[in-house]
This record gives sequence, C-alpha cells and structure tokens, in this order.
Amino acid sequence: MDEALVSVTQRIRDAERAAGREPGSVRLLPVSKTFAVESIQHAMDLGLTRFGENKVQEALAKFDAFGADPTNPEWAIIGHLQTNKAKFVARFASEFQALDSVSLAEALERRLEAEDRVLDVLIQVNTSGEASKSGVAADSVEAMLGPIMRLDRVTLRGFMTIATLTDDQAEVRRCFAQLRQVRDRARDITGQELDELSMGMSGDFETAIEEGATVVRVGSALFGRRPVALSNAHTRTTGA
Repeated sequence: MDEALVSVTQRIRDAERAAGREPGSVRLLPVSKTFAVESIQHAMDLGLTRFGENKVQEALAKFDAFGADPTNPEWAIIGHLQTNKAKFVARFASEFQALDSVSLAEALERRLEAEDRVLDVLIQVNTSGEASKSGVAADSVEAMLGPIMRLDRVTLRGFMTIATLTDDQAEVRRCFAQLRQVRDRARDITGQELDELSMGMSGDFETAIEEGATVVRVGSALFGRRPVALSNAHTRTTGA
C-alpha cells in the first residue's frame, strides 16, 4: 500500500494544481469496506486516520476491533442507512455521507442525544438518475435544508454523489458539476458555507477535483482489488 498511497496522493496534488486549487484543499477518504483490520492498521501506520465504510455492521465490527481510544481510526459511513440502524451510527461514526431524508436525520438526532455526541453529515444527491443508486433528487434538496439545519447534533456540512458508471467523461463531469450547483444553491438559501463536496472515486477523482470536490473516496487504488464476490457494479453503486 505504501506505493499506492504515494501515487494517489500525487494524483490528488496534480489535479489540485491543474484546477488552480490550493494544495491540500482535497481530503482523501480511504474506503476500507471489505478489507481486513490488518489492512486498515497498515494504512494508519502510513498516517491515514479516517476510513469510509459502506455497511454499518462491518464498520461497527471494525470499530469494536480497534476500540474507542482517541488514537484509533475515525469512521465515515458512506452507504445507505436504514432508520432502524441510526443507533449504531450515532454510537461511533464521525461522519455520515449518505443522508437521504429528514426522517433519518431526526432519527440520528434522537440517538445522538442519547449518546451525547454530534455527527457531521452530507446529503447524498442522486445526480446520475440511476435507480441503483441511493440519494435524493437535486430538486428535493431545498425542502430538506431547513428541517435538518434546525437540528442540534446533526451538523450539515455539504453534499455527496456517485457519478454515472460510464466511459462518457462528459456525463461523469455533468454529475459532479450538478452537485456543485446544488451546493451553491443551498449556500444561497441558508447563508451557510456547506463547503464539503464528496465526489470522485478511484477512476474519476481527478475530474471531480476539477469540478470542486473537497473529499475523494478512494478504495481499490489504495488497498488493491476487492474480493471477487464484490462485483464492479456493487463497488460503483456504493462509493469506492
């Protein structure tokens, strides 16, 4: 993984430079789903501290394996979450990037109150229009802003998307540009920065950075190939 991290980091810095962005303006979120605790420990030894997980049960097991010591990893949940599992995310996650309803935000708020914790969240927007992908339609975001921003322990930081699975780079770019437009409109409405744009994965994060990504979710380019049982389609529709 050592060489892979150097390569990915250089690609991010090159993309920042090409887009006229400040060095270090893009955060790398390593996506560790399906990879063992040993792989995560090695990544930590290289200086990585927060990891993205798609399934809350897997993330919880890894959290328990490391324990709650402040020197251990922070966890970002990047996959669809059922309301009845909000209690688990409220217990241990530092970030939730797949918020798709006010009711889920309210469930998280109740659970966070019980845990005496706060949680950074991103609204997931389905910019591709594909039924296989989670997230809300772009034109549904505005109605969510007020109710979510009135919550005390759920802190809205921005937006996340997964681009269309295609070789058509213009379509991929359109998805990313639309998320930026959603963010800009939300800023106008709320007067808040909402500066986080989580978009771009191993195969397309340079384009995402050109379109304003502040977080790129990178799995296979860092950790290597996932188990054969995890299909390419599943990988793309859950954010790696």
